[in-house]
Amino acid sequence: MTHQVNRAESGFIRELAAHLGAAPAGLPVVSRGYPGYDHANVQVALEALFGGADAVGQLVGLTSQFRRHHSLSELIDMSGHGVPIETGSVDYQRVQVSPTETRPCVQFGVWLIEAGPARMAVLQRGPDRQHGQEGVSLEALTTDEEAAETLFSRLEELMVEHNIFRGQVLSFEGHEFGHGAGPIRFLPRPQVSAEDLVLPAPTLRAVQRQVLGIAEQRSRLRAAGLHLKRGVLLYGPPGTGKTLTMRYLLTRLDDHTAIVLAGASLQFITPACALARLLTPAIVVLEDVDLVAEDRSYHGPQPLLFAVLNEMDGMAEDADVTFLLTTNRAGVLEPALAERPGRVDQAVEIPLPDEAGHQRLLELYARGVQLELADPASILARMRGTTASFVKELVRRSVLAGDGAVRLGDRELHAALDELLDEREAVTRALLGGPARR
Repeated sequence: MTHQVNRAESGFIRELAAHLGAAPAGLPVVSRGYPGYDHANVQVALEALFGGADAVGQLVGLTSQFRRHHSLSELIDMSGHGVPIETGSVDYQRVQVSPTETRPCVQFGVWLIEAGPARMAVLQRGPDRQHGQEGVSLEALTTDEEAAETLFSRLEELMVEHNIFRGQVLSFEGHEFGHGAGPIRFLPRPQVSAEDLVLPAPTLRAVQRQVLGIAEQRSRLRAAGLHLKRGVLLYGPPGTGKTLTMRYLLTRLDDHTAIVLAGASLQFITPACALARLLTPAIVVLEDVDLVAEDRSYHGPQPLLFAVLNEMDGMAEDADVTFLLTTNRAGVLEPALAERPGRVDQAVEIPLPDEAGHQRLLELYARGVQLELADPASILARMRGTTASFVKELVRRSVLAGDGAVRLGDRELHAALDELLDEREAVTRALLGGPARR
């Protein structure tokens, strides 16, 4: 049925009517909503949709000052009551899509779509929390609701197929306006080699077997009907290398989507796990998880830790997902983990370095200078009970205590040790993971 042109109608309504072949007022609207962090994924999927054989789309903007606060149906109704709504420029917003790249995404615009014989107009609206728009919304005005549902289903397939988060290292952040997950932050993938780790050989082998070994043998495990999901707990005193071990694993698992949550961001465990399920193989890193062991600020009567464990439990056994937890206080976690057996299937202690470890740490952190020690044993004896973080700071202070030369000797290291082991530096030592008293 052809729409009869009414000269009093706004230009936007006339264009809609011409495209749809029917009066826009009263037509059904099919809607979809997506999290705000999926803004770029919606955009990429729409462009893929219109770049293929599924549909053709033309994008137009609107000039109405009321557009931010009203649905597509309401804008059409307002236009019928004399509110001027005309076509104009499309609003765009640049959205991060990698640690170093952004891309323009439609913030407000209307797609005039042809999908086979079906015609529809889809309003695309990006997140705008200042004005109450939490996520991305799509509203399809159409004479064929089934065609709109089919188009949205295909769009969601393309969002998975072209997902910008796949293979990235990500972190969820809260939003400055309102509650819930805000933008996803893209992190550079670490570049840490096994040579950068100073761990006992059995410790490193245990971590590699449980995380890297299962990833490498996923096909054999699936064929044997064995589960791929694994939970690994790295525990030990602060400063011993748990975070560096995690960074090494992220370096090795360069084909994995990695989601790193720490402290308050652990409240976003639900969307993080949803993303991990979608983009396997994936690794979900939960740093310093002991900090939320007794946090009851999460929705519900139980501590946030139990919400984390519940999400781990909800992941399918055959999902190629690694949960990597780190903690300085294993004793705080142990009762909760014991009540939820199977969530963590390997606990690995990252211990304080021994004398050989301290020697390797000195060589590692001093590799940019000339290390010449006449009496290394006396240096190593004074370092007993200290962490990798302590040794790293020791080398820096030793360089600062020197005369500017690239050589680092006994005098500089003993001077730095005198300073760090002084009673007045007790708090500093504690922050570096060193002994409180010497």
